[in-house]
Amino acid sequence: MKLKLFTAALMTGVMMSLAPVKAEGPDKLVTIVTAPEPQTQLMAMVLTMQSVQQKASARILLCGPAGDLALKDAPESATAPQAPKGMSPQGLMKKIMEAGAKVEVCAIYLPNKGAAPDALLDGIGVAKPPEIAGAIMADDTRVMSF
Repeated sequence: MKLKLFTAALMTGVMMSLAPVKAEGPDKLVTIVTAPEPQTQLMAMVLTMQSVQQKASARILLCGPAGDLALKDAPESATAPQAPKGMSPQGLMKKIMEAGAKVEVCAIYLPNKGAAPDALLDGIGVAKPPEIAGAIMADDTRVMSF
């Protein structure tokens, strides 16, 4: 009888160790993307999507060359499919938005691009520096920067 209880307890422990584990800690994520390279932009989106799938609340801030991901008329580097899954940085960003993430360009992107807010994809706004600073500084937030 004791052996059966020990075996059952051991098997329960083994099975629990195989279950997916969500990291303990902050449940909000701010992803800041400034990199011009499409691979780096896509990896930022991949990790953000993985975080969303693990129940994180995500916010993406696009600055500098990465702001081009937010454009309706985005450059090919933002929309071209990449290996291994044929996804583009902008395409995955749109899926992250559909999952509920907030996406914004930095406050100085549009003025320095010579563009107006209507150049942005629907659902993408212009970040307000005090709001972004507050989100970054919040105790319940992790920040990834690319």
